[in-house]
Formats: sequence, C-alpha cells, structure tokens
Amino acid sequence: MSCILHIETSTTLCSVAVSDDSQVIYHDEWPRAEGDAAPLEKGSAAERLGSMVDEAMSFTDSHAIPFDAVAVSCGPGSYTGLRIGVSMAKGLCYGRGLKLVAVPTLELLCVPVLLREAVQDDDALLCPMLDARRMEVYAGLYDRALRPVRPVQADVVDGDTYREWLDKRPVYFFGNGAKKCMETIGHPNAHLIEGILPLARWMQPLAERRLLNQQVEDVAYFEPFYLKDYVAKMPTNPLTK
Repeated sequence: MSCILHIETSTTLCSVAVSDDSQVIYHDEWPRAEGDAAPLEKGSAAERLGSMVDEAMSFTDSHAIPFDAVAVSCGPGSYTGLRIGVSMAKGLCYGRGLKLVAVPTLELLCVPVLLREAVQDDDALLCPMLDARRMEVYAGLYDRALRPVRPVQADVVDGDTYREWLDKRPVYFFGNGAKKCMETIGHPNAHLIEGILPLARWMQPLAERRLLNQQVEDVAYFEPFYLKDYVAKMPTNPLTK
C-alpha cells in the first residue's frame, strides 16, 4: 500500500491528513467549527496550511514513514482556497519527488455519508452541494457506488430542479449548500443529512483508489477545477474503474 498526505482547502475549513496502508494515522482541521463557502483569506486558514502540513510531515518523519503521494481536493470550491491547496501540494511533489493525486470535492463529501451508513435505501441518490450564495449551489448526483448520475453543475434551486429524480427514488442532500434548499425543494423523497464537511481525513479511499489505478496528475501542468470550467474538465471517477 502507500502513504499519502491529504490536503483539503475548497472552503474556509482547512484540513490535512496522512493515511498509511488504508488507515488514517494523522489529521488536523482548522477551524474546528463548521465553515462556509467563502474564500480563504489572509489571517484565516490560508496562513495555517503551511504549519499544518509541516506538523503532518514531522509526524511521519518521526515514525520513519516515507510519503508516496500528495492528494489534494481539486474542486469545485473557492478559487482562492483551491489555489492555495494545489500550490502547496505541487510544491511538495516537486520538492520530494512525490506523485500528485486530485480528488473531486463533491465525491469527497459523499465519503462520510457512505462510511456512516447514513443512507439506508439501496436505490437512493446522493446529492452533495457547495454553497454558491442565494439559491445557487454547485451539486452532483451519484448512486451509492459513487457512479455519477448527472454531471456536476451550477444549479439555481427551485421546486423542479431535482424533481425528475425525486419522483422516482429518495435523494439525500448534504454539504454546506443543502440546508437552505430543503424548504424550496419541498419533496417527500428529499432528505437532509447535516454536519457533512469536506475534510482531508475522508480523502483516503478516493485518493488510494486513484493512486492504485495510476490516475495521477502532471505536476507541472495540473490546475484545480474552478467553478467556471469544472464540468468540462471533470476527471474520470476512480471508483468506476
């Protein structure tokens, strides 16, 4: 197996984790309270990321565990946050000769939902949402195997936005854009799961699968998937390989 450093900065919540042989052996988050979708700003998590990464690497160095790769959340998300996280990841890959793995943010949000077995319906769909202000969100639709049912896109949410899926089966909504939408969606098959955050410690299964399948990025040319061009540049889902 492999040792991976995970970095997540797609929202104001900044987090770092280390996994080794499919186990998360270190993780840290800042701030510990729930963040929102505003950009990372000077004086907040943007300044914390460097020291958090240093502490994670000191931990692995003290245990004589060599890194094999760096995994970074690649969007959608805050332009500033993604840029900070990807710049840090690329610098580490250059400096230590490591592989770079990109993890889509909305797939990452699905991981704690699946691990907690929060969805009981076999035919249910998962709809992770990132807040884009007002009644706009960036959302995807996945089945329980994390196969995409609909491409990630920007949605202006009204009563009909997800009706074609809600009329057929349960849909579970989560992420920092979900709660504000529930009254507007107003369907008996719509379910809200609260408290789901994009944390680096949930990246392990997605990053490890991509690394196993040799789905790594060109460090020199890789850019995160900013909101304006996310759909066109969406990477292949590693769990469908």
